[in-house]
Amino acid sequence: MDREKGPDVRVPEQRAPREQAAGDRLRFTVLGPVRAWRGGEALPSGSPQQRALLAALLLRDGRTATAAELIDALWGDDPPSQALATVRTYASRLRKTLGQDTLVSESGGYAVRIPRESLDLTLAQDLASEAEKVRGGGDRCQARTLINKLLGLWDGEALASLPGPYAENQRSSLEEWRLQLTETRLDLDLEVGCHAEAVSELTALTAAHPLRERLRELLMVALYRSGRQAEALAVYADTRRLLAEELGVDPRPELAQLQQRILRADEELARPADEPAAAPAPLRPAQLPATVPDFTGRAAFVRELSDRLAGTEGSVMAVSALAGIGGVGKTTLAVHVAHQARRHFPDGQLYVDLQGAGARAAEPETVLGAFLRALGTTDSAIPDSLDERAALYRSTLDGRRILVLLDNAHDAAQIRPLLPGTEGCAALVTSRVRMVDLAGAHLVDLDVMSPEEALQLFTRIVGDERVRSEREAALDVVAACGFLPLAIRIAASRLAARRTWTVSVLAAKLADERRRLDELQAGDLAVKATFELGYGQLEPAQARAFRLLGLADGPDISLAAAAALLNLDLHTAEDLLETLVDTSLLESAAPGRYRYHDLVRLYARACAERDEQPPAERELALSRLLDFYLATAAGVYALERPGDRLIAHLEQTEHPGITFEDRHSALDWLYSEANCLLACAQQSTGRGMLRRAVDLLWAAKDLAESGANSKQYESAALTTRDAAQSYGDAHAEGRARTTITNVHIVAGRFDEADDEAQRAMQLARSADDPVPNCWAPNDRGVIAIYQGRHEEGERHLLQAIENFRADSNDVGQASALCNLSRIHVSLGRIHSAIELAQQGIDIYDRMGLSLRLANGRYALGIALTRAGRLPEALNQLTEALALFHDNRQPLWEGVTHFRLAEAHLAAHRPTLAAAHAEQAIALRGIGGEWRRGTVLTVLGKALDSIGQPDRARACWREALAIYEQLDAPEAEETRLLLAPVAAA
Repeated sequence: MDREKGPDVRVPEQRAPREQAAGDRLRFTVLGPVRAWRGGEALPSGSPQQRALLAALLLRDGRTATAAELIDALWGDDPPSQALATVRTYASRLRKTLGQDTLVSESGGYAVRIPRESLDLTLAQDLASEAEKVRGGGDRCQARTLINKLLGLWDGEALASLPGPYAENQRSSLEEWRLQLTETRLDLDLEVGCHAEAVSELTALTAAHPLRERLRELLMVALYRSGRQAEALAVYADTRRLLAEELGVDPRPELAQLQQRILRADEELARPADEPAAAPAPLRPAQLPATVPDFTGRAAFVRELSDRLAGTEGSVMAVSALAGIGGVGKTTLAVHVAHQARRHFPDGQLYVDLQGAGARAAEPETVLGAFLRALGTTDSAIPDSLDERAALYRSTLDGRRILVLLDNAHDAAQIRPLLPGTEGCAALVTSRVRMVDLAGAHLVDLDVMSPEEALQLFTRIVGDERVRSEREAALDVVAACGFLPLAIRIAASRLAARRTWTVSVLAAKLADERRRLDELQAGDLAVKATFELGYGQLEPAQARAFRLLGLADGPDISLAAAAALLNLDLHTAEDLLETLVDTSLLESAAPGRYRYHDLVRLYARACAERDEQPPAERELALSRLLDFYLATAAGVYALERPGDRLIAHLEQTEHPGITFEDRHSALDWLYSEANCLLACAQQSTGRGMLRRAVDLLWAAKDLAESGANSKQYESAALTTRDAAQSYGDAHAEGRARTTITNVHIVAGRFDEADDEAQRAMQLARSADDPVPNCWAPNDRGVIAIYQGRHEEGERHLLQAIENFRADSNDVGQASALCNLSRIHVSLGRIHSAIELAQQGIDIYDRMGLSLRLANGRYALGIALTRAGRLPEALNQLTEALALFHDNRQPLWEGVTHFRLAEAHLAAHRPTLAAAHAEQAIALRGIGGEWRRGTVLTVLGKALDSIGQPDRARACWREALAIYEQLDAPEAEETRLLLAPVAAA
C-alpha cells in the first residue's frame, strides 16, 4: 500500500448522472461512522448491515457489485438463507433515500454513482497526493498543513460499528493508512522544529503501538531535540528490551544507528534533516529596517563593508563607532550596507536594536528568543537558559546564509551570544564603544562626515535649488551642526518644512547661538548644540511635549499614554506628536505609538530639567502617566476579577485611564503595554508616587505569571520594595514584598517567598493595611503546601480567611478556602477538602469570576482525585484548563496538565497521564525547576506503567537532580522510585 496515497481503495473520477444544486448535493463519510447528507440534512442510512452495504458500494471504484459479492461482503462464508432478499431490501431502501440516479441497478447488481468530491475518503486521498507533491517540492510547512487537514477528516474509527468481513478488512486498511499519515505528519513536525509539541503525541502512540519502531525512532529524535538526551536513550533501551521479550529480535539497524548518534551528541541530529536543494528555508526572516532614500556619502565605508560581506565565509565582523559619539550615522550606514548585501544572504536577515545606550540594555536571552521565533522555532521549543538558546541559535543558522544586524550594542559581552559563528553567516554590529575585545572582528571607526558629504546630505533634504544659490550659508549650517549626520538631518528637516525661510535665515539663527556653539566642539556636545537648533524652532506647545515625553522610561509610548502625560485630549495630542514626527525629533514606531532616538531622549530630558517651569511639572507629568497606567490596569483587574476588594484598596488616581468593553481587549492592552507599564512602575519611586507604583504592580499581577514579563516585573517589584524601605514606608513596603512573594512562588523559590511574606505580614500589622494583611498569610499557606508544612499552612490559611472576612473580601476568602482544601487533601481530610473547594467555587460562581473559578475547579479536581472520584475530578480539571487557557495563564495551564496527569494515572490510564505530563513540560520556562521536577516524577510513573521503564528512570534521575539541588523534600520519594534500580 502506498504510504501517502492511502489504502488500495480506488475511487476514480465519476460523472454524476445529473447536476445537483450546491444545497441539494449528496455527501458521504466512511472515515468514521458511515453517514449520508443531502445539503445540510442528515439522511437515514438504516441498520448496521444496511450501512455496511452502502459502504461496500461507496468503496468499489464506482463499479457494479454483484449480489454475490455483496452477500460475501456482509456475511462471508456463513450467509443466512434469505441473504439475497435482504440485500435487495437494503438496496431498495437506500435507493428511496438517495435517489435512483445515485444508487443504480445494472447487470444483476448495484452501484453508487456520485461525484468524486462527495466522499470523504476521496478528499483524503487527494489531500495526501497534494501533500506528497508539495513535500517533494520542499514546502514542508504546507505539506504538514495538508496532512493535518487530511487527518481532520477522520471522525473516530473508520467504518465504525459496521459488521461483516469486508468492513473489517477495509477498517484495518484505513486504520493503517491513518497511522502512516500520522507518522508522516510527525516526521514533518520534527523537520519544522515542533519537536517539543510532538513528544506528547508520540509518547501516547508508542504506548498504543509498542512494537512500531518508526514511532520509537521519531520519539527519540523529538526528545533529543528537546534537550532530553537521557530520555531519548532510555526509549532505545525500552525498545530493545520489549522486542527481545515479545519477538526475540533486536531493534532494526536504523534505530541502533540513531542511538549511536545520540550517544555522540550528534549536532547534525539536533536540526532537521537536509532538504532537497530546491527546498526553501522554513522561514526567511527579512527584518532589516528601511534604508533612507537620501543616503549620502560614506562611499569608502560602503565599499569596504560590502566587499567583506560579499566574500564572507563564516567570518564575523563588527561595525562600531568611536566611544561617546552618537548620531554619527552608524545605524544608517549599517542598514544601507545590509540592504546592498541582501543578495549574498538569501536565507534572510535578522535585526535587533539592543538599546545599548539606554539605562536597560536588551538581555541576550530575550533577543535570542525573538531570533529563534523569527527563524521558525516554536515557543515551546525555545530553551530557558542563555547558553542553551545560543547553542540552538547557532544550530538553526548552520547551513544557512543569514545576515544579522545587531544595532546599538552596549558592549562585546552583550553580543557574543548573538553572533552566528557558522560558515556562510555574517554579523554587522553598531555600538558607541570600540569593541577591541571582540575577537576576530573587523573594526571600523566612523567619524563625522566630510564637509562635502555633509553639504550633499543637507542638499538632498532641503533641495538643490535652495542650496545652490546660498552655498556659503549652507556650509555654515553644516559646520555649525558639527558635520554630524543626525544633526544635519534635523536642521535640514526644519528648513525644508519652512518654505519662507532661506538658508541664510537658518545660518543667522545658528549665528545667534555662536557663543554656545563655540564651547561645544564635537561629539555629543555637537549633537546637543544641533538639537538645540531644532528644539529652539519649536512652538511652545511642541517644545513642552518634546520635553515631557522624554521623561517616560518605556521603550516607546502609546498615544493614549502620551495624552495622559501631556494632559491633553487624544486628538490634540496626536496632532502635536505628528508635528514632532515631521521635525525628525520624534519617531512613529507604529500607528498610535511613538519613540525617541536614544540621543534625542537624553536631550529632551536635559531640556525638561533646564526649561520646564515650574520644575514640579516634571513630576506632575510622570504622575499623570502613572495615574493612566494604574487606572487602566485597575480596570483590567476589575474585568478579570469582578467583586475583588483589591480595587477598593488601591491608591486613588486623579486622571483616568482607558475603559474596555470586554476582558479580551483588556488583556490585549495589558500584555501589549507590559514593558511600558512596568518601566513606569520602576521609575516612579519618589515619595509622592511610590504607593501608586506598588499598586500598579498589584493591578498588573498577571504579568508576574506570564513568563515573557516575569523578569521585568520582578525587577520593578524589587526597586519599589527597596525605595519603600529607604523611606520607612511600611504601607508601601508591605505591599511590595507581597508582590515579590508571588514572583518567588511562581519561580519555585519557596524559602525566599516565605521570608518576604513573613516580613509583609509584620509590616501589614504596623501599617494596618488589609491588602498584605490578607494576602501574605494566604501566600504563606500556599508556600507551606509546597514545602509539606501542612499544619503550619492550615494556621496561615485560617488566619487569611478570618482577615478576608473582616475586610468583606469574598473573592479573597474563596481563594483561601480553595488553598485550605489542598491542605486538607495533604492531611487526609478528603471529605472536608471537597467541601472547602466547593465553597470557594460557589463564591466564584456567584460573582461571575472566570479566572478565579478556574482556581476553584483546580482545587476541587485535586480533592476529587484523592477521593477516587476520578470522572468528576477529570471534568473539574478539564474545565479549569480551558479557563486558564482562555485567561492567558500559561503557568496554571501547566500545573493543571500536571494534575490531569495525576488523575489519569490514578484512573489507570497511564497513556493519557503521560500525554498531559508532556504538555506540562512543553510549557517550559514557566514555574521554575521545582515544578519541572514534580512533572518529571509523574511522567516517569506513567511511562513505567506503559512499559517504558528505562525512560521512566531517566525522568526520575533528572527530577532527583533538581530536588537535590533545591534541597527539596520530594527527593526522598524519587530515591525510592529509583531504589529497585540501585538494588538490581
